[in-house]
Amino acid sequence: MLSEYVKPGASIIDLDSKAEAFILSQGARPAFKGYMGFPATLCVSVDDEVVHGIPNDRIIEGGQIVGIDCGAEKNGYYGDHARTFAVGEISADKQQLMDATHESLMRGIAKAIPGNYVS
Repeated sequence: MLSEYVKPGASIIDLDSKAEAFILSQGARPAFKGYMGFPATLCVSVDDEVVHGIPNDRIIEGGQIVGIDCGAEKNGYYGDHARTFAVGEISADKQQLMDATHESLMRGIAKAIPGNYVS
């Protein structure tokens, strides 16, 4: 639901507000907000920022990669989803990072079968 809003000129705090409004409209609650003092609905990280960034009034620019993590709870069930967005044209290095990360995820998913263990 946030895909259409992750674009140059968007405010990260506005993305957080939109996500919270959507979650609440579905009869759910933001799972991250208030957890161990976390103040927001989303975790948002831009470019080389480490995961779990706190939304602020920063404006998204073209050429950035924006990682968004969102969690929600409804009737005792929790969902959590993360996605990294390329905003406009990104550098070859950033594209290589996104491609390698996606390939790693797909390889991990392929190995998630009964009898396999994480060690």
